[in-house]
Amino acid sequence: MKYAIGIDIGGTKVAAGIVNEHGDLIQQELVSSDPSSKEAMFQRVVQCVEQLMNHSSIPLQEIYGIGAGIPGKVDRKKGIAVFQNNVPWRNFPFVDRLREALGMERIIIDNDVYMAAFAEWRAANMSDEELFVYLTISTGISCSIIQGGRYIRGAGFAGELGLIPIDTKNRKQPFVMLENTASGPAIQQKARDIYKNDQMFTKNIFENYIRGDAKAEQLIEEMVFVISKGVYLINCLLDPHKIIFGGSVMAYNPYLIEQIKKKLEPYLLAEQNHILESMEINKLNNGQGIIGAGLRACVL
Repeated sequence: MKYAIGIDIGGTKVAAGIVNEHGDLIQQELVSSDPSSKEAMFQRVVQCVEQLMNHSSIPLQEIYGIGAGIPGKVDRKKGIAVFQNNVPWRNFPFVDRLREALGMERIIIDNDVYMAAFAEWRAANMSDEELFVYLTISTGISCSIIQGGRYIRGAGFAGELGLIPIDTKNRKQPFVMLENTASGPAIQQKARDIYKNDQMFTKNIFENYIRGDAKAEQLIEEMVFVISKGVYLINCLLDPHKIIFGGSVMAYNPYLIEQIKKKLEPYLLAEQNHILESMEINKLNNGQGIIGAGLRACVL
């Protein structure tokens, strides 16, 4: 049996786990991120892996490799974290540094959403002819596209759905990025402005929404509408066979998917309606980032 370490790196947390070649998550560890500097952030990654191995019954010499999902753009061949919005690495030699810190030779890196998508694609049992999209809504908004087991990468930055412009009623700022209107932090900031309360967090907004609070209902209605625009764009450009939604916003509020479908349905042609039956919430309980990274290290 092959075992690998999967690492899921984000702006708020670093998660690491031991994954076998079948995609089973054996054990995991979690530490908070420290984006105050590139070195502080890197040390949190090392700390997370060291804590994992200290608590594991599987010795390091039985670990086949390490896979790491990093936000933003990465150079997979050179092992460099090129650009991220929420992590302070610019052209950071991640693979070389991790080899030096952990003494592990086989290290694979990729964009974090691409790593998560691989796990969900495997779990979905897609055929080689079918096109699969994994869409994450969390701190940011992004997607990954897989067909026949191969990623559609473009020049290296494909899938950044959160960067597409969304029209507004503000003449001075007629367009804003989708991510800045519908991600978790964007919703939270809007709520703080509306409620005049700096202690409002994303989870509080959804709690208020469930209770029928009018302000929260308006916020969530706007968020769903904006996300539906992004999904419509994906559907028109790619006509995917399946879209899996991940990220904390969707995972903790799965009822949103039915609302997205309702917003989407009036705009779809008859030939596009199949997507309404093929949109699902992720199946891996927010462990897909670790699992996908570990699987990639095991099987590629």
